[in-house]
Amino acid sequence: MNVALLANLKKNAPVWEGMSPDQWDDLDSEKTIQAIAAALESHGHRVTFVEGNITLQAELTKLKPDICFNICEGHFGDAREAQIPALLEMMRIPYTGSKVLALALALDKPMTKRVLAYHDLPTPPFQTFERLTEELDPSLTFPLFVKPSREGTGMGISGSSIVRDEEQLRAQLRGIFERYDQPALVEHFIEGRELTMGVVGNLMSPVARRIPDNDEAPRLSKGLHFFPPLEIDMGKYPEEEAGIYTNRIKVELVDDFYYICPAPVEPELIEELRWLTAAVFRVTDCLDVARVDFRLDMHDNNKPYILEVNPLPGLNPGYSDLCIEAAADGWSYEQLINRILDEAAERYGLVE
Repeated sequence: MNVALLANLKKNAPVWEGMSPDQWDDLDSEKTIQAIAAALESHGHRVTFVEGNITLQAELTKLKPDICFNICEGHFGDAREAQIPALLEMMRIPYTGSKVLALALALDKPMTKRVLAYHDLPTPPFQTFERLTEELDPSLTFPLFVKPSREGTGMGISGSSIVRDEEQLRAQLRGIFERYDQPALVEHFIEGRELTMGVVGNLMSPVARRIPDNDEAPRLSKGLHFFPPLEIDMGKYPEEEAGIYTNRIKVELVDDFYYICPAPVEPELIEELRWLTAAVFRVTDCLDVARVDFRLDMHDNNKPYILEVNPLPGLNPGYSDLCIEAAADGWSYEQLINRILDEAAERYGLVE
């Protein structure tokens, strides 16, 4: 197939005076683009990289791809990850991954949590702050966790994100408002291990929708392939990271990435994590690939809580969580990338 590989490269991102130093931490490197292109070409596809910016419509009109492999993060706006898919929908060009609504939803962490809560899926209690003067909901108790509402790659997350009193809370809120100019998400901090579950495929009917009222009801996830859970080995990182998966770990310390995959998890808990991953995949309307992040409550028998879903997970072959999980499952990088493409091609009826 003629495949257009769409992404936003860090080196092509706009710059301006006074921009935050982590402004483009979630954009991709040339190394990632080259790896994805090579993986697709190894299966006989013709691949052309196109920068996902305002010139894209003209470029795709000339290229006439059969399908786009989309990993665009976007540059501006509160639904920036959904902008390129929206253009592709207008042009009626098939593409990999989740569609417009799912990408817009997942980038907005509070909105995602509202959907999870509606479907009775376990996520930490939370509150959204838009102003520094807003009072903390009495139902929320310290310690709390504070992060930007609409950022990825751990942006805005450090050891100081865990707050234990009002003074620390207000300091973190002020920092987020000043640096990111967006609402802040404040949620109850779940003390315990942090795991991530990667998945490829598409749910087939009947599918996981929500936790059944009947405990005997089947939990179905047909059509999905679950990778082994990955756990960050926080004991290998400096104490100032406070045992959380910070932006510094994801960016500055990425070349010394310490992880355990498969994570040492009991079979019963793995089944619970798979079910919850399938349910999140369904209720947020993910397609082809996703990653769901959890924390296990050490004070409640390791009960899993859903932190967020990423329908546009990183695909760097050296250190992205999904790639490590696939490798731990015996998949090559080429197998992972082409499985994502094949899932999309099948949805669009491009496979004979």
